[in-house]
Amino acid sequence: MAGLIAGHSVAFAGEVAVGASRIALYHPMMEGKRVALLSNHTGIVNGRHTLDIMLEHGINVVTLFSPEHGFRGTADAGEHIKSGVDPVTGIPVASLYSGGKNTPDPKVMEDIDVIAVDLQDVGTRFYTYYITMLNLIEAAARHDIPVIVLDRPNPLGMSVDGPVLDMKLRSGVGRLPIPVLHGMTMGELAMMANGEGWLNSSLKADITVIPCTGYTHATRYELPVAPSPNLRDMTAIYLYPSLCFFEGTAASVGRGTDRPFKIYGHPAMRNHNFAFTPQSMPGAKNPPLLGKRCLGTDLSSSDVDSMISAGVNLQYIIDAYSSMPEASKARFFSPFFDKLIGNTRVRQMIISGRSADDIKSTWADEVVKFRKLRAKYLLYPEK
Repeated sequence: MAGLIAGHSVAFAGEVAVGASRIALYHPMMEGKRVALLSNHTGIVNGRHTLDIMLEHGINVVTLFSPEHGFRGTADAGEHIKSGVDPVTGIPVASLYSGGKNTPDPKVMEDIDVIAVDLQDVGTRFYTYYITMLNLIEAAARHDIPVIVLDRPNPLGMSVDGPVLDMKLRSGVGRLPIPVLHGMTMGELAMMANGEGWLNSSLKADITVIPCTGYTHATRYELPVAPSPNLRDMTAIYLYPSLCFFEGTAASVGRGTDRPFKIYGHPAMRNHNFAFTPQSMPGAKNPPLLGKRCLGTDLSSSDVDSMISAGVNLQYIIDAYSSMPEASKARFFSPFFDKLIGNTRVRQMIISGRSADDIKSTWADEVVKFRKLRAKYLLYPEK
């Protein structure tokens, strides 16, 4: 069973109301029930956390579920999060990013009547928040617990680009057969995974989406808070679909600097004058190439329209690879690169010297096919 609460309308950016702000719609669905909330520091409505709003309205929140970076959003990328107690409210926190199965303890699920999800996704296949949501939805389906997704805009929702994931490479940074840029909100992704039978064991969940108002997929929605410690502003978010691939290489993408995901480089790169040295800091305690002077490129002044229109832009990876000495090229890519890009072909095409535009053309048909499937689940207009 799945449903959509209310309708949608078109408005300009800045007039968007997120699903969590529409408490009159979801309060009746939670009243008198034991509620679990999957959220983190991004669950904000006009500067207040969704949890505080729920508690103020008498909703009985008994459990908090936390994704990567923890419920308060301060942990490093990939850092295992322990379960515990939220220091602000005293409500138990069950981690869904602990390094184990990343699914909730069945005993925890026994004391829950309904689950709410309020996470600000970034809009790429390798950003982990939607994967955590799907893991929890599957657990909810097994326990016959309804899920209410309090939807939020996708800041990259205007773009659909990149190869569709080869499911042989399914991993913690790729869960569904979708492109790198899928152009969908968390609510839309939940409905698609449920509707297409993509949940494990072909489970079917009871999902209701509380949609945003005033949002279209053409809306340029600026996030009110950083979604994770190293995506600190909209420039980093617009570059993220292209620069995240550096996480699967020997190069640095600026973790441990004041410009993560806005720069890239390596100590051995030639013909680049921009220099930076990654240091240990909150959110990047042990960054790649720690303490090593890197030469590379600074993209922090990039034009917004250009970043958005480029979609998945492999030119940066190609530039870095081609600037490496021949002796270093064999060690440039790690197996993680294939998981991020979603297949094994792209790495080989880069090595063979094909251009970014040429490589992009190889996934064009995949994008067209996905757009047709995606259209069935869109809750918001394209324009």
